Amino acid sequence: MTVSRAPAATHGGIVVVPQPHSQLAARLCRRLLDARQWARVTLLTDLIVLYLAASVALFADPTISAQASNRWLAATFPVVVIAMMRAHRSPDERLNASLLDTLTHVLGVVSLAAMLTISVDSILGGSDPLAMAPRLWLFAFVYLGTARTMLVSVRRQATRAETLATPTLIVGAGMIGAHLVKRLVGEPGYGLRPVGFLDSDPLPLPAKPNVLVPVLGGLMDLASAIAVTGARHVILAFSSEPDHVLVSKVRECRALGVEVSLVPRLYETINERTTLDHVGGLPLLTLHEIDPRGWQFAIKHALDRGIAGLSLCLLSPLLLAIAIGIRLSSPGPTLFRQRRVGRDGHEFTMLKFRTMRGSPVEAGEADAAWAAEIRNTSVVPDPSTGSDHSAAAATASVDRTTGIGRFLRDYSLDELPQLINVLRGDMSLVGPRPERVAYVRDFEQLVDRYADRHRVKSGLTGWAQVNGLRGATSIADRVEWDNHYIQNWSLRLDLRILALTVIAVFTPSASK
Repeated sequence: MTVSRAPAATHGGIVVVPQPHSQLAARLCRRLLDARQWARVTLLTDLIVLYLAASVALFADPTISAQASNRWLAATFPVVVIAMMRAHRSPDERLNASLLDTLTHVLGVVSLAAMLTISVDSILGGSDPLAMAPRLWLFAFVYLGTARTMLVSVRRQATRAETLATPTLIVGAGMIGAHLVKRLVGEPGYGLRPVGFLDSDPLPLPAKPNVLVPVLGGLMDLASAIAVTGARHVILAFSSEPDHVLVSKVRECRALGVEVSLVPRLYETINERTTLDHVGGLPLLTLHEIDPRGWQFAIKHALDRGIAGLSLCLLSPLLLAIAIGIRLSSPGPTLFRQRRVGRDGHEFTMLKFRTMRGSPVEAGEADAAWAAEIRNTSVVPDPSTGSDHSAAAATASVDRTTGIGRFLRDYSLDELPQLINVLRGDMSLVGPRPERVAYVRDFEQLVDRYADRHRVKSGLTGWAQVNGLRGATSIADRVEWDNHYIQNWSLRLDLRILALTVIAVFTPSASK
């Protein structure tokens, strides 16, 4: 990342890079996508679709609509749902909102609202609440779920456009600020577009230039920077400014109608289980760590083995057909075996369907160039022996993939034999992907917190993989996502990853 101080214009004593004038339509869209305006749009949409759903549920059957108690249920049910939807923060309001989380939230709220209306109607002496409530539940879930899904999709697509993303200032131009900018630029789904840093004494940034984000001045120039850039969001990364100065600037942002987020100290230890308490007026965060050897992971591993065994039985015809196809397509074994590293550094033999001709020992690893780039060297040790194998690395760039192998990789069918590894207990269905023994030894020395990913069993699929980190992608990024998964693990997150994996399977990619 490069910090630019080259002036193109000045305003209030700060140096800025001028932005192109937005057209009227873009300004209107940005205003509509503003958090407050979007909340109003969502509320109005919820009211319309819920009363439409209640009307359909009521008037689709004349015998139901004739009863006064059912009309009362249809009139009050949308209000109850909306009140419950706004009792807690909705997943829609998060950065990079998940469609799966949105639907789960809608299903939970609608179900609770249906049970509440049934109870109240029974207490008040309704004639037959069970005749109306299931219809309300079904139509409300379908209508509201569809509407919320469409809203999330529209907002996500809109904010991916650079001109519609929220202009964002980063306070703190150090390593954390640079990493934050890299993430926001690399993943436009967050909807935040970095327009500048504010730091009176910025630390040196990484030498590799990827994103041009200027330093607009110090924290005292906050109001001027907001006026010039049109920023609607400010993120407080690590800064050398004292806390009382930062607090005053947060108040200033609020007075200007600008949203504020912050990267907390000790962020590596904070997860979704962290609870907020208060000692008097002082907020207190209590940290709750995940125990990979606790009873929750014992349940996870038991489910892993049960699902793996059932899947092997159900998929046995497909596995047999693939094995026959591999044997007929090219000489060599059906299964490819390779030593990998799992939980606590345990080595095991991972199984895959063979998709290439030759062997890594003779022809070189297919990802030798990727590993060499991480090591920052042109000599790649042979992963099977640990010795230098430059000739193999040179030939590794030759495509040795068979015809059926390419098909298997496109749809991740080559990974199916790892269900045997799961059944054995070497792997889990969900977890960090296992890496080769020699690569692990090097990566632990080169990549911060790499060894932390070995706190849990390796997975057939993982959080990093469903977020696009497959093939020749950054190992540091994979480590970040893998450790995030471990720190925030839950069975619900596992189910989400499995669902996203199924979707990814039907989206062929050469990088798989």
